[in-house]
Amino acid sequence: QVQPVESGGGSVQVGGSLRLSCPTSQYTTSTYCMGWFRRAPGKEREGVATLDSDGSTTYANSVKGRFTISQDNAKNTLYLQMNSLKPEDSAMYYCTADLRPPGLCHFNDPTLRSRGQGTQVTVSS
Repeated sequence: QVQPVESGGGSVQVGGSLRLSCPTSQYTTSTYCMGWFRRAPGKEREGVATLDSDGSTTYANSVKGRFTISQDNAKNTLYLQMNSLKPEDSAMYYCTADLRPPGLCHFNDPTLRSRGQGTQVTVSS
């Protein structure tokens, strides 16, 4: 099975923006829960956002209003638009894709799995 490959990370200044991408062409079943989580060195995994198969989204309070998760079906790509970045957003970001019944797709589900290597985001002040 093809694994997602996250891209779009990089180094930015405080207040800057980045857009992370993740291919989704292999996740064609309608009941997939797509999302992002992050892990900073020495810290626990932190769920960031999810996009349910019914189009609903969930966000961690720490990113709400600044990050937007979306999917371009024509391009078979999941995105995470990150604006107003802060130093505390610095982490490795992972795309997730797992089967979930609609309504059971939430950013703080620790069982959502990444199958990629992640993409590094570094925000400097």
